Amino acid sequence: MTVVRPTLSEMLAEFAADLDPHALPDDVVSSVKDRILDTLCICHAGRGMDAGAAVRQLVADWGGTPQSSVVHDLARLPAASAALVNGTYAHSLDFDDTHLPSVVHPSATLVPAVLAQAQALACGGLETIAALAVGYEVCIRLSMAQYDPVLRNSIFFEHGFHATSIVGTVAAAVGCARLRGLDRGGIANALGVACSMGAGIIEANRMGGTVKRVHCGWAAHSAVAAAALAAAGLSAPSTVLEGDFGFFAAFCRDQWHPEAVVAGLGTSWETPQIFFKPYPCNHFTHTLVDAAMALRSRGLRGEDVAAVTIGTARASLRTIGQPIDQKRRPVSGYHAQFSAPFVFATALVGGGGLGVTLDDFSDSALADPLRRAVAERCDVVADDQCDSIFPHQFPVVVTVRTRDGRELRKAVLDNRGGPQRPLSREELLVKARCNAGPEADRLAEVLVGLDAASSIDALFNSSTVSEPSAQR
Repeated sequence: MTVVRPTLSEMLAEFAADLDPHALPDDVVSSVKDRILDTLCICHAGRGMDAGAAVRQLVADWGGTPQSSVVHDLARLPAASAALVNGTYAHSLDFDDTHLPSVVHPSATLVPAVLAQAQALACGGLETIAALAVGYEVCIRLSMAQYDPVLRNSIFFEHGFHATSIVGTVAAAVGCARLRGLDRGGIANALGVACSMGAGIIEANRMGGTVKRVHCGWAAHSAVAAAALAAAGLSAPSTVLEGDFGFFAAFCRDQWHPEAVVAGLGTSWETPQIFFKPYPCNHFTHTLVDAAMALRSRGLRGEDVAAVTIGTARASLRTIGQPIDQKRRPVSGYHAQFSAPFVFATALVGGGGLGVTLDDFSDSALADPLRRAVAERCDVVADDQCDSIFPHQFPVVVTVRTRDGRELRKAVLDNRGGPQRPLSREELLVKARCNAGPEADRLAEVLVGLDAASSIDALFNSSTVSEPSAQR
């Protein structure tokens, strides 16, 4: 007798449909709550960016049935529109969490999509947590399936695609479909529909523009739409992931690993392993902040610096160290977030928050003579030790020559905010307060009891809201 094996989408759908929320491990529940806090507070800070303002105006023009909340806004919008706005806010500051080594940012799509869907359906807190947990697990497994350990890079990135927005669409659609109460077949259809909807190219990383900030918003919007279409009867092929003309063949050709999609599914939980970002700058620069703070604690001042050599992995070097003349002299805050010299100089001089914060990338910070002088003295080079560790971590080795002839060296090989160096509860709150002020403490209090809450509306009910931007 022929045994018909389930397809990858069918196995993911079975996991998503059958998960008992009460059986979720405590560390998964805690991690999901922390990611809701982190993401919503980033949204508070990110809503002032031009991309968010453009998207908020767009959805105001669209109109529609009020269902779901936008961060720091009195109006409710259709669920897909709210997901679009909040997802854009969440990804606008390069402050959202990261999975390594896939270098995918799960929360900026998952949290806006699932919260919008949960509000629209009046779902309770525990079911919302479960839908997010499902989404995170699907997201990480799809992300790792397209990670190439030989290249040490995402195959999506190698081909110019933005893995975060493409994979995030599919994973968030699974979470939204679960919230809709779809069975295994319905969830598989939502996953399959979303495979035709995820999009994003990364040319903006190299040549500028603000479109990348909308990628996670559009992914969240598409996820809500994909689940709704599946609920309305739209279907997709069960072989959508592994088929000859399926998701992975289209994006990765034969450079993907099917076993990564379902290995340990439901028994080995990846969600707590996702890295929180303590600093609002490119993740490759984070260990530079730690190195600078360590050297500062040893008495090094910006005025003492004669020359700095920043050793990093070759893959990081292209993003944060080249071309060096531009990296030494960033022309905007966003440019500075991707500059190893400027980030090091800022942390050495003394930044805010946990080491550097959003104000450290303002126009006035860019004009600071001491920061610019230190950045001017920095070189960024490839380092073999860093290459051997990347991309499981983003290490740096920093050597400073001082004006009085000393040589100081600091290697930081593990990123702060990951499993090896987790942020404490208070450190997470420091970051949240820097982004959202007093609202962070209110949200943290709400999240404590989210498991037992009959509604998630309290995540958005705040006295510190504004009139909708479209009405200003």
